[in-house]
Amino acid sequence: MGSIADVRARLAAARQEGAAAVPRVALVPTMGALHDGHLALVERAREIADIVVVSIFVNPLQFGAGEDLDRYPRTLDADLTRLAEAGVPFVFAPTAREMYPEGSPGTRVTAGAVGSLYEGAARPGHFDGMLTVVAKLFNIVGPDVAVFGQKDAQQVFLVQRMVADLDLPLRIDVAPIVREESGLALSSRNRYLDEAQRAAAHALSAALAAAASVARGGDATAGQALAAARDAIEAAPMVKLDYLVVVHPHTFLPVGDDYRGPARMLVAALVGTTRLIDNTALDLDTGRTSTR
Repeated sequence: MGSIADVRARLAAARQEGAAAVPRVALVPTMGALHDGHLALVERAREIADIVVVSIFVNPLQFGAGEDLDRYPRTLDADLTRLAEAGVPFVFAPTAREMYPEGSPGTRVTAGAVGSLYEGAARPGHFDGMLTVVAKLFNIVGPDVAVFGQKDAQQVFLVQRMVADLDLPLRIDVAPIVREESGLALSSRNRYLDEAQRAAAHALSAALAAAASVARGGDATAGQALAAARDAIEAAPMVKLDYLVVVHPHTFLPVGDDYRGPARMLVAALVGTTRLIDNTALDLDTGRTSTR
């Protein structure tokens, strides 16, 4: 499905023909270059809905000057094959002209203060562009639920907040991070890593594991978790740290070094010229941790 009118018409027909009295529709938004992490989102969508729609769109609004819009991998034929093998009947793969017929849209969703932090500081305007296209996809598909991956934690937070703030009639389902055997979080950008860089990139997940180990010890503070994670990053000279921060899950704002309670640790770094991100949930109050 390449046009907005087509996707709406086909979904309207599918809703009427569905076996369920009121078929539930799940949307999995992607930018293509699909890997096993994306397919885990598709599988989750199949578990919770009757009709699964996967969108594939490399959104130019999310890329700033000097970023890798032209370099971003585009593997539509391979993506369509993988989705067909996964039993996905509805794929919406529009062109930029279809999504933005007048060029850059005059109306955008803004991400607010949190959108200028962390990834937003490194990529100004990125989250405004992301929220704008996600809002458009929600309006085009009309899903009951949309499935996102926890790896993009800041994106998940901002999408959830947009849904709540704008009273959008859908639920956001968040799937756990899918990792390689080494611990490296799956990402479309991993393909840019050579063998040595891939080995070095393990430092990101090792840093999160070190923080989790501190939290499991009980009575740990955010500052102690950060110190353990920072030591793991500094042990990998090929990894250039951008940010390492502990945030409150309800506000996504940084917490103080003495903070104890539910939290999420975020990390971003350059390995060679490839920017990688990762995160984990921490419970610094009771020592419980999660690698989601």
